[in-house]
Amino acid sequence: MPVTNNDFSQVMFDRHSVRRFDPSVTIPRAELQAMIASATTAPSACNLQSWHFVVIDTPEAKAKFKQAAMAFNYPQVDTASAIVFIAGDTHSHLVYRDVWQKVYEAGKISKEKLDQIFNTFLPLYEHAGRDFLTLDATIDGAMVGMQLLLVARAHGYEANPFSGYDFKTVLPAVGLDPARFVPVMAIAIGRPAADVPVLKTQRYDSQTLTEFL
Repeated sequence: MPVTNNDFSQVMFDRHSVRRFDPSVTIPRAELQAMIASATTAPSACNLQSWHFVVIDTPEAKAKFKQAAMAFNYPQVDTASAIVFIAGDTHSHLVYRDVWQKVYEAGKISKEKLDQIFNTFLPLYEHAGRDFLTLDATIDGAMVGMQLLLVARAHGYEANPFSGYDFKTVLPAVGLDPARFVPVMAIAIGRPAADVPVLKTQRYDSQTLTEFL
């Protein structure tokens, strides 16, 4: 699907969260898939790409998701064209060999580099504990989530990231195994409702948040 807005400054600096959308707008699943594909160009730890997406775009799926969502998020769940739920995958290292083998077979890295990756990064994850894998997957999911927010704007939509849901029940609500996945965020996507003003907030002065060593 073509990008409708390729102005980086406008896409990034004019982005604001929208929490109520035009419910008559439908985003084709092919376009949602294209947006997700673009978002997955995000960096990830050791190229593990520890993210997983569940697209919620039917009344039935929204009803299930709302069982875990907090009530103040119902308006955006009800009106968004789609909610993309991003989960971190703590088992992503199990397919790590396949990913890098394909990179090698495509001629993008040498056999020496492939062996180095398998002997350095892979053992780190194979012997890692749940806390390490959870943190890694959460960071990866946050990176891809930010890119999806910007990609949605480039496609002419607005979006809002939120984690206002029960972390213990949200994974079963979207059909994911809590033993494997960790919740990162949900992103509501659509076109803003015509009667909802955009809330433009202020940012903190970055100088008060920065230290140089």
